[in-house]
Amino acid sequence: MKPFTQPVPRVLGWVWIAIAVLNLVDLALRGRSHAAVIAAAVLVLSIGAVYVLALRPRVVVTERGVRLVNPLREAFVPWSAFTWADVTDVLRVHAGDRVFRSWPLRETKRARVRDNLRRANGYADAPEEDDPRRMRPVDFKARQLRDEAEKRKARPVTAGGGPAAADAGPVLDEPTVVWSPDAVAAVGVPLLLLLAAVLLG
Repeated sequence: MKPFTQPVPRVLGWVWIAIAVLNLVDLALRGRSHAAVIAAAVLVLSIGAVYVLALRPRVVVTERGVRLVNPLREAFVPWSAFTWADVTDVLRVHAGDRVFRSWPLRETKRARVRDNLRRANGYADAPEEDDPRRMRPVDFKARQLRDEAEKRKARPVTAGGGPAAADAGPVLDEPTVVWSPDAVAAVGVPLLLLLAAVLLG
């Protein structure tokens, strides 16, 4: 299954990166002042921000579970811990009492968000929708996750990714949340460069 992403932010993100790179080339060829150095640092910071906010976030379905890649952190929910997927303002993956939110996959219509929140709080019944062609995109992705979980929950896997066996190692059954070093570096390093350019000017 392909990763779930939002195509429009990704396209706009690549467009901005192309514009920023062209501006960086222009600054490298013509810029000789301290203001050009600061402008270059701002452009590099904007590229890092676009990577973190638009290009990096996605939901990835793997053999072992589902990864929710958000701007700065990643959550991994093994299929054995997966209990449900639904949509409020964003796609949510439930693992028992814990709820993990997918930052990039969000509902855009306010009325729909209100209805989803009312359902999540028990104030309304979930609509019956069986035809994928009539479902909203994020609802369809939640349904795909639920279907995938049903298929895979009967086949636990080990830390190595293969079928569980008596001597194959512990079965992964707990969700994890970690900071993503590449995302932190993509924003942190350009920010430090910008601060250094401003303070040393």
